[in-house]
Amino acid sequence: MILISFFLLLFSSSSHTTQAQLSTNFYDSTCPTALSTIRSGIRTAVQRERRMAASLIRLHFHDCFVQGCDASILLDDTSSLTGEKTARPNANSVRGYNVIDDVKSRVESQCPGVVSCADIVAVAARDASEALGGPTWTVNLGRRDSTSASRATGDGNGNLAPLDLVTPNSFDNNYFRNLVQRRGLLQSDQVLFSGGSTDGIVDEYSRNPRVFNSDFAAAMVRMGNIEPLTGSQGQVRRVCTAVNAAA
Repeated sequence: MILISFFLLLFSSSSHTTQAQLSTNFYDSTCPTALSTIRSGIRTAVQRERRMAASLIRLHFHDCFVQGCDASILLDDTSSLTGEKTARPNANSVRGYNVIDDVKSRVESQCPGVVSCADIVAVAARDASEALGGPTWTVNLGRRDSTSASRATGDGNGNLAPLDLVTPNSFDNNYFRNLVQRRGLLQSDQVLFSGGSTDGIVDEYSRNPRVFNSDFAAAMVRMGNIEPLTGSQGQVRRVCTAVNAAA
């Protein structure tokens, strides 16, 4: 299992979401090659290193749960901005920034100033899952990029990790099968199957990977809709690591 504090993702992402001004065909006329370019870059990265798929999904998670899905996690520190990369759950842990930067560069060469880093992160997570044979989902598009970051909020964000040591570079339901067998890596994981209200869900996911895949995809869609910047909010950053310079 590539990562899962899945229950946090599944249940927490059901609130504070919006699809305001997001659409599945947002770039159809302004950058019709955007999605295929992102997919190609992600497939190349995952072929080079399978573990990168989990990292890209996790990057999306850590972005969305701080200020919403606005690519704030990608901003480097400056004299006037303290970014989220060095927050406790992110430092020396969250990775994949270079993959997003490379994909952004490819997209910028085709459609300058059109496709946001936030959208690239969201699409990359979907394409990373698909590259491992995991579930796919339709990504709503039209997010804009933040011009700020929140190190303090990032410090409080939950830390995901590879919680299945048997198949850490695959997308499967082993995490839940381990819990049913009382082999959860951490006690905080095993509590999900310990006579409580989540036992039935864990049991269902352990026996029926199709249900797990479907619920995972639905949760990712909900998470991707957490408080996006749209319309005239934020900006479309020219490079994902820095706010655009004032004109």
